[in-house]
Amino acid sequence: MKIACLFPGQGAQYMGMAREVYEEFASARRVFRTASRTLGYSMESLCFEEGDRLNLTEYTQPALVTASCAVLAAVHETMNLPVDAAAGLSLGEYSALVCAGAVDFATAVMLVSKRGRFMQEACPAGAGTMATVLGLDRDSVIDICLDVQKAGAGIVEPANFNCPGQIVISGETAAVECAAELAEARGARRVIRLNVSGPFHSSLLSEAGMRLSSELAQVNIVSPSIPVYSNVAAKPATDPDEIRELLVRQVASPVLWEQTIVNMAEAEIDVFIEVGPGRTLTGLVRKTLPHATAMNVEDLASLHALKRALAESGYLPSQVAQVAATASPTQPASLRDVAYRTKPEPEFASSSRGAYR
Repeated sequence: MKIACLFPGQGAQYMGMAREVYEEFASARRVFRTASRTLGYSMESLCFEEGDRLNLTEYTQPALVTASCAVLAAVHETMNLPVDAAAGLSLGEYSALVCAGAVDFATAVMLVSKRGRFMQEACPAGAGTMATVLGLDRDSVIDICLDVQKAGAGIVEPANFNCPGQIVISGETAAVECAAELAEARGARRVIRLNVSGPFHSSLLSEAGMRLSSELAQVNIVSPSIPVYSNVAAKPATDPDEIRELLVRQVASPVLWEQTIVNMAEAEIDVFIEVGPGRTLTGLVRKTLPHATAMNVEDLASLHALKRALAESGYLPSQVAQVAATASPTQPASLRDVAYRTKPEPEFASSSRGAYR
């Protein structure tokens, strides 16, 4: 059996995220303090105190990467988790690269801060938007986008292939609206207009990718210690220059998340652990691979549940298992119990909350 860590993308953030692990674990606090030193403002204030900055992409992206990496640090401080592969949804790919040792955390948080600013500046507010199409297959959604563009209604493109029957489209506002109406006419079960600040993962953000390329050229990236699956290719990349190129392309290219999960399963990954705020990716895994084990870890309760489940299932050394068995006696005792007793999110939560950036 093999374990993959998955890291959420923008849209999973919320006020107070990672606060419990920050207060409990020195390693998590070090992650936050590194982010604060690197960016020149208090990451604790951004994530834990009321304010509007967390909704601005330039701040949202480093905040989410910080929260995810803080949870990862807490996991490592608690247990020797045997991670065999990693992937992250869009922005989460940077956290996955940190997990694999390809990029140090300070570099990653600096890059995503600039990435967020470049994306925000590439397209004026209101000029672009996104929508989630439910109930149509990949080819049908691609055909709808092509038909809208051929009709001269503007740019609209697939942005995220999240799981079977859930595809996000992105582009100019009028074109996305036209595509949404056409999707409903062609049998979509539902189309959800997303409250986003831009047309992410569309060609309208090509300029942001070009600006990010200059930043990526200046930072140190090494070969990952474990496979990190690229959003663009849905497969691992090991060469640092190839990783840079894929991160540039990712900004304006669709996220092949469904294919990523399928390819991981073909590589014998059968346990998927979402590390960071929310349960969006856990839900997407279950919809793509109904028989896989999927769980999330974002706070102390889920961390204890994960530790106990891994120990009872033989993933952790015996001394850790003994500690875990007594740490939280009311938690379920197996990986499958954790995976299927965890309360699922509402049916459309993953699309409305943000599996798109």
